[in-house]
Amino acid sequence: MSNAPKKEIWSSLLKSVSSGKKLAEKQLVVLGGSPESQREFVASLETDATPTPASRNQTSQKPPIANDFALGYTYQDVLDTDHEDMLARLSIYTLSKPSPHFIPLLRPLFTPQTIPNMLLVILLDWSDPWTWLRQLRSWIRLLHSLLPSLPKDTVQAFEDNIIEWRDNKRNDSKDTETTADGAASLDADVALPLGPGEWDSPLGVPLCVVCQNSNKIEVLEKEQGWRDTQFDFVQQFLRTILLKHGGSLIYAMPHLPGTTSGSTLQTLIHSSLGIQSMLQKKTPLKHNTTDRDHILVPPNFDSWGKIRILTESFYVEDVSLAWTDDISTGLTENEMDTPPEKTQSATDAVAMYEEVIKNPRRGDLVGVQQSEDETGIDVASKDVQAFLSEQSEKLESLAKEDANLHIRETTKKPSAAAGGQTGGDVQEHIGNVQFNVGGIQMDVEQALKQLNNRNAAKGDSEPPKTPPGEVEDEKARNEQLSSFFASLIKKPGGSATNSPRRGTDGRSPG
Repeated sequence: MSNAPKKEIWSSLLKSVSSGKKLAEKQLVVLGGSPESQREFVASLETDATPTPASRNQTSQKPPIANDFALGYTYQDVLDTDHEDMLARLSIYTLSKPSPHFIPLLRPLFTPQTIPNMLLVILLDWSDPWTWLRQLRSWIRLLHSLLPSLPKDTVQAFEDNIIEWRDNKRNDSKDTETTADGAASLDADVALPLGPGEWDSPLGVPLCVVCQNSNKIEVLEKEQGWRDTQFDFVQQFLRTILLKHGGSLIYAMPHLPGTTSGSTLQTLIHSSLGIQSMLQKKTPLKHNTTDRDHILVPPNFDSWGKIRILTESFYVEDVSLAWTDDISTGLTENEMDTPPEKTQSATDAVAMYEEVIKNPRRGDLVGVQQSEDETGIDVASKDVQAFLSEQSEKLESLAKEDANLHIRETTKKPSAAAGGQTGGDVQEHIGNVQFNVGGIQMDVEQALKQLNNRNAAKGDSEPPKTPPGEVEDEKARNEQLSSFFASLIKKPGGSATNSPRRGTDGRSPG
């Protein structure tokens, strides 16, 4: 008995305890966005900022985010709901630019050990939705360019991970749903058949597209004239593409510290990574495809039929085929800067998207798909500064015209004051000048008018004695008429009845 070897129990106990306390290592690869938007995304994944005293020391010091150059890095400790235990350690890698020169930086991240615990996130921003298809195409092409340079065991890990997500987890997400005709779905142990366009181009790693700053949707509606047709078109296009890659989609609001604004995004990311609290019951994510600034499409939820519900006129088949052609070519260095008119053909997915969602910074109007029942009375407004500049020029022109008119009226006032009052107002006051010649009452103005008419008629019948274009002196003619009437007044033997008088009432001109 004394010579029997002693059994080591402590080492086995220590190993079991250490393995039980080992944290789950998860990896999150964030692609796209600016350093500021990447920090905003990381902040939205933080645990609720009300920890217990026991865990306050662990969360008081936040790890820095080094994402200003090339491949960035930070990490997070995911706490349980009671903030007592850590569920996982999340390593976060960030990359802003889809350049082929960064492929060597990404290659070490993909290993047989990390691939089952990895999630890809592509950040988009509602400040420039017209560039989304180009961004997605560049990142997908970058990932496709990465695959040929990976070892065989890593490629095998990709294939195994595809089977896990495409078959097992897809059944888990749909086992509580009903089919389109209302019948209950198949048992979870039976592999559901793939629908059209579903998992056509898997990446080997689950994908999530996050459209940040969905509060800017209201700005697009007010300033760019967007309507429901544009928002539905963008959503349907993204969902058609992500259906091919088995990805998920979420619209996210800006994260405010101390609030729960990022709780839905946090739940989606953690559930996609397999991080689940022991204190909460596992519940499927509730989809939302109608509230346009809170869209949520969980992984393995979508189908062509669900996408068509928004707009039946959306050609999901054409978009799916066009996207397959778009991502089949390799990544180029400056494809994000290529103008829309340089797109290969009108059947490309990017061209189809940018034909409707145009960039207003290039002077284009927002593409509007007007239906037959729309009136088409909407017009695009001019830029505010351009409109004010045009109105300023018009006001200056009108001011110059008013000044010139004022000068002309001022120069006419003296002549009007000299002759207008005596010739117009006085004549209207005292009436016409009349003479009594030989007992015959004569109206001077009427006589002058008859003389002028007779001279005019005579001039029409006889050839003019003066050269064409020469006008008779009006002053000389007036003097002749004045002398004629003066001779009648001074005629000998004239009586008092021959004196001139004004008006028709017989009053004396004095």
